[in-house]
Amino acid sequence: MRPVLRHEIVDYQTYEEDRDQTRASALEIKQPRRIHVGSYLTFLFENRDTVRYQVQEMMRTEQIVKEADILHELDTYNELLGKTGELGCTLLIEIESEQERAEKLTQWLPVPEHLYAKLPDGSKVRAKYDARQVGETRLSSVQYLKFDVGGETPVALGCDFDLLNVEAELTLLQKAALGEDLADD
Repeated sequence: MRPVLRHEIVDYQTYEEDRDQTRASALEIKQPRRIHVGSYLTFLFENRDTVRYQVQEMMRTEQIVKEADILHELDTYNELLGKTGELGCTLLIEIESEQERAEKLTQWLPVPEHLYAKLPDGSKVRAKYDARQVGETRLSSVQYLKFDVGGETPVALGCDFDLLNVEAELTLLQKAALGEDLADD
């Protein structure tokens, strides 16, 4: 997917003028890209629009004006996008209880190796993950993932780890959204 470029970002004061409309549009775009798998896993797929929105929101919140800082935000958020034929996402491992979260994130240390996107032919594409987010004894509850699906739209997402064996079929709306993102290469 093409990265968001500097000329597509406006200063935070200009952004503020249209923020309500931009926010509503971004939330609509994000909705079919938020995919719940089982009780604990939420995959948030990113595209150029969601990344642009995140950069603009960060600039607004932090009142970023220095060019170097703007470019740093762009570089950081553009890393979430998949390359040609890939889908990029953030995985949230959502466990409300602090005690349960601590236990499960320790037990689930191997989970990133077991995440997959299922293609129409039934094959599983394993997630590429950032090893810096996996500690020696505990998994981070936020993971940045890439699925190299070869430009094919997945039909399901899942995890085949013994202690967290879940899968969710994608809806037509979800498949359409991810298909649009793959076409934006």
